[in-house]
Amino acid sequence: MAASPYFTQDTFRFLKELKAHNDRAWFTRNKGRYEDDVKVPALRFIQDFAPHLKKLSPHFGAGPRSLFRIYRDVRFSKDKSPFKTHTGIQFRHDRGRDVHAPGYYFHIEPGQCFMGLGLWHPDGGTLRAIRELIVEEPALWKKATRSRKFTAALEMSGDSISRPPRGFDPEHPFVEDLKRKDFIGGCSLPEAFATSPALPKELARMFAAGTSLMAFLCKAVGVAF
Repeated sequence: MAASPYFTQDTFRFLKELKAHNDRAWFTRNKGRYEDDVKVPALRFIQDFAPHLKKLSPHFGAGPRSLFRIYRDVRFSKDKSPFKTHTGIQFRHDRGRDVHAPGYYFHIEPGQCFMGLGLWHPDGGTLRAIRELIVEEPALWKKATRSRKFTAALEMSGDSISRPPRGFDPEHPFVEDLKRKDFIGGCSLPEAFATSPALPKELARMFAAGTSLMAFLCKAVGVAF
């Protein structure tokens, strides 16, 4: 028997309609669709992805908490829309609660699916530790971000500062990387990627392309990979 997909066009249809009707009354009427087409498939995918994740690294977890809540925190936002119009799944390092540790991420949204790995918005101390390791071990950084395996599947993304950070050589060969505020490798994905029955295997293959980057970042912040 052929494997069934985790996410389907019903997943994307629900998210599109939620974007058009982002209010509590509509969601209450359609909460069963959210459970059937988004939450339950996501939890099933997370469970089936766990063995693949352990092959990438034993220090990352896949469980119910990997699925981000659909409810937005609007306390400090001008946008008071109560619901997220995407599904986010994050596989956190087992030290993720204590330090800014790298993680793996999968994003499902109509027309905007993507995967990513690394560190987003690390704190000042973590950011400096990464920059210092780039300076101390440039060959290791080059392998982490310029290898054929990495560049064939992923590209670096995220925010950067406009000038070289204070205390670092503005002529350093990796000065553009030293200016980064985020250290993320990732790529956009078609909706068909998310609806494939082979999603766990294929996402693991994409994550594996960033193994050297994840190992570098874990070394920089002092956690096991």
